[in-house]
Amino acid sequence: MIEYQITPLLPTAHIFEVICRIDKPDSAGQQVTLPAWIPGSYLVRDFARHITTIEASDAKGDLDVQKIDKQTWKCAAAMAAIEIRIEVYAFDESVRAAYLNESRGFFNGTSVFLRVVGQEQQACSIKIMPPTDEQFADWRVATTLPSVDISEEGFGQYRADNYADLIDYPVEMGVFDCFEFEAGGVPHAMALCGTHDADTVRVSQDLKKICEVQQDMFGGSPLERYLFLTLVKTQGFGGLEHRNSTSLICSRSDLPTREMVSASQEYHRFLALCSHEYFHLWNVKRIRPPAVSGSDLTAEAYFHDLWAYEGITSYYDELFLLRAGVIEPQAYLDELARTITRVWRTPGRHKQSLSESSFDAWTKFYKQDENAPNAIVSYYAKGAVVAMCLDLQLRLDSEGAKSLDDVMRLLWQRYGAQNNPVPEHGIEALVEEVAGLSYSEFFAAYIYGKEDPPVAELLTAFGIKVRLRQRNGAADLGGVSNGPVTGNADLGVLTAVENGREIVKVVLNGRAGEEAGIQVGDEIVSINGQRLIPGSIDSRLNLASAGDCWVLHVFRDDMLIDKDVLLGEKPLDTWSLSLPARPEPEQLAMQQSWWQK
Repeated sequence: MIEYQITPLLPTAHIFEVICRIDKPDSAGQQVTLPAWIPGSYLVRDFARHITTIEASDAKGDLDVQKIDKQTWKCAAAMAAIEIRIEVYAFDESVRAAYLNESRGFFNGTSVFLRVVGQEQQACSIKIMPPTDEQFADWRVATTLPSVDISEEGFGQYRADNYADLIDYPVEMGVFDCFEFEAGGVPHAMALCGTHDADTVRVSQDLKKICEVQQDMFGGSPLERYLFLTLVKTQGFGGLEHRNSTSLICSRSDLPTREMVSASQEYHRFLALCSHEYFHLWNVKRIRPPAVSGSDLTAEAYFHDLWAYEGITSYYDELFLLRAGVIEPQAYLDELARTITRVWRTPGRHKQSLSESSFDAWTKFYKQDENAPNAIVSYYAKGAVVAMCLDLQLRLDSEGAKSLDDVMRLLWQRYGAQNNPVPEHGIEALVEEVAGLSYSEFFAAYIYGKEDPPVAELLTAFGIKVRLRQRNGAADLGGVSNGPVTGNADLGVLTAVENGREIVKVVLNGRAGEEAGIQVGDEIVSINGQRLIPGSIDSRLNLASAGDCWVLHVFRDDMLIDKDVLLGEKPLDTWSLSLPARPEPEQLAMQQSWWQK
């Protein structure tokens, strides 16, 4: 057994102390390493860079420790048990790493627990120690690590089956609120860390419905318990899935208050985040790709099917809110329209396929620059749109007898429940097995190719009214139209106000700004000799027409230059979806099957 002890040693200095005891070290010198990335977040983050101290000893005294690469160390040979002590600087408040201050502590195992090379299958014992200072006497622990001998506050001894198991249990410590609920007979809980005024009864009621709808789809839960670890901040949003828990960050405004009558769009967004991470219990954590499940986390794990794991999950996250009765159909259609709009506003969708986007996540999606909208497409957003189209196409081809739900159930029964990874590109074969038809053209065009999926045609077949229109100002993200479009002029750049200056952040390919030579970093100071008030460029465009000529005066590297711009026309890239007043009975039945099944 490998034994670990972790202590919040110096909260104000953000230092965790971690001791790893190895009873039977390699007689040639034990190697230890720290993961370079964390499953679920496909970017090499080099967690070992936060180790500030490493030292080893045995019963005889100190042992020499040599660093052999960026994340691996080798101890001098020892014939008996050794201890390796590290100090980890923890000041990353994301869901991916470790954080410690006088208010709270949080860690993922990938940031703090050394992997003992050659002994990864050994069972692990983990002792979580409390801070020693009395000012932290009210701290407690929230985690789904299996407990062995713990205090009422949660400090003490835990266990894990092996190293891969060990690093899949995030741990929160500090002062937090925790509320519990049952879903499908399984205990669930949410720990809310941070100042909030949330209506936890409402949250638990809504989450119960969402979790149970997901469980019903797969015929039950694979869990004994589940935990939502949630950090509440002034601003923030995100999540990371684990095998029987999730780490979330949300804004205070995302949570419902007791005074809230109608659920806000922000609260729906939070519930969709919870739904997304919960669905990963099946799709990613158990229905999983071989590249990730077989990785030792020292380097990238490339695969082409990430769209199926994140895109399909993104499609279902909002759909489960509708199926659970948490949102109404129009709210679902508005969110769906916003997702489609995000894809249609990305020129890179014609330069990168979903398969390529999946493979290049490590170097492109997680390392976006100013040209990203022109060069890449999101396997989340476009993956969700293609997943919707695949679902609707399956329903049409089978006259409502089959759907993407059946594909997911088959993935679960054949792979997830059997603890076998899904072969790469294996989902295509399962789609064809469910449908009894070839879907090679669909996959070739929309997943391996760069064509736009037939969104309008499929939605129309289900009785959804589709409107593709021009953007109506910067705040128009799609969904129900906010009035008639004012002005049709397009500059083709995205700007932001920084320190009272209008700065170009993105120049879109093939649009007016690029053709005129505007570049990222330019500060636009005037239009046709009239000073531009920062933040007013949209209102200026609303007064212009396509074909108008502008003279832009910009500062570039502190030099004032003029650019003649022939304004283009706003593209049709904004989607609105709605229900007809009197749908055809057949279409109504199709909608109900889609939204209620």
